[in-house]
Amino acid sequence: MIDYKTCYNTVEHFVEQRYGMPVSIADVLDPNTGDFDGVSIKVDYDLDVDLAFYILLHLFGHSVQWNLSEEYRILGQDQSIPKPPDVMAKIHDYERDATRYSLTLCREAGVEPIDEIDRWVSDWFHADYAFLEHFYTTGERLDPKALFQPGAGELLTPLSIPEFTPQQWTSRWSF
Repeated sequence: MIDYKTCYNTVEHFVEQRYGMPVSIADVLDPNTGDFDGVSIKVDYDLDVDLAFYILLHLFGHSVQWNLSEEYRILGQDQSIPKPPDVMAKIHDYERDATRYSLTLCREAGVEPIDEIDRWVSDWFHADYAFLEHFYTTGERLDPKALFQPGAGELLTPLSIPEFTPQQWTSRWSF
């Protein structure tokens, strides 16, 4: 069984120490669950600890991407709706790879039980992408928890985290 509080605390400390990126629990602009700017990560204070853990992992993955790729920064900052199928295909890869970086982060930080965490994080990716796909094509926000289906989707594999130097970018919600 996953101890989400211990996992969150372990990963938070690791991200701050290894990558020099402060993590904070804060009031994030509604209806968002977190925010990041390339050098720091904010997790909304009003989340259950399991979802807070996923948000921390996932936003770390996006932070890696933003520090390595201008194309991904632009893709992540583009809030236009609706998005055409070719852009949704890029968003799928962007979201999937951010999650894959988070699987590697879990290994680097030493959280356990890793097999169970891999499955859980993969399941959240599928729920998150279903939410985004619906939102970016219709503008309607669904409840991501209602989209969460344990064991229903592909199990993702870790993706090596390239060396990067955190740089500050405009936050997604600062536009």
